[in-house]
Amino acid sequence: MTAAQADLQIDRPRVADGAALWRIAKDSKVLDVNSSYSYLLWCRDFAATSAVARDGHGVPVGFVTGYVRPDQPDTLLVWQVAVDEAYRGRKLAASMLDGLAARTLAECGTTTVETTISPDNTASQRLFTSFAERHGSPLEREVLFDTDAFPDGPHEPEVLYRIGPLGGPARG
Repeated sequence: MTAAQADLQIDRPRVADGAALWRIAKDSKVLDVNSSYSYLLWCRDFAATSAVARDGHGVPVGFVTGYVRPDQPDTLLVWQVAVDEAYRGRKLAASMLDGLAARTLAECGTTTVETTISPDNTASQRLFTSFAERHGSPLEREVLFDTDAFPDGPHEPEVLYRIGPLGGPARG
């Protein structure tokens, strides 16, 4: 953790965090925002494979949601990553992602991380590319869901980023 993150704690989300995660996702203006109900369920059912960053008062200021893929139990699928605007620029997303990958490796045996990123989301592209570099792991990209797969209007394709096997602890 860097000096800019010294006042922050990263741990598992709790159901009481669901509303804050929904707000952070909504305020990001980048993520596809799920229902508030889904964030409550996520904090209950997928807390072991998700992370939340809290400020000095315990208020959530960032999160990573994920799950272990049922058909590939060595793979952590990262669903969403978001950081409150006031906390951006501190490498908080990278710290949460590194911590979550280490935790799921230790607890679940995951050795691969997957996520999908739309072509216009350069911040997420940088986050996951640098994650692969820090972990000394190969990164593969392919379109997982093309534009016409989305029934609810125009949507950019979702590109699958597959990182792994993870080469070891994060560097740098």
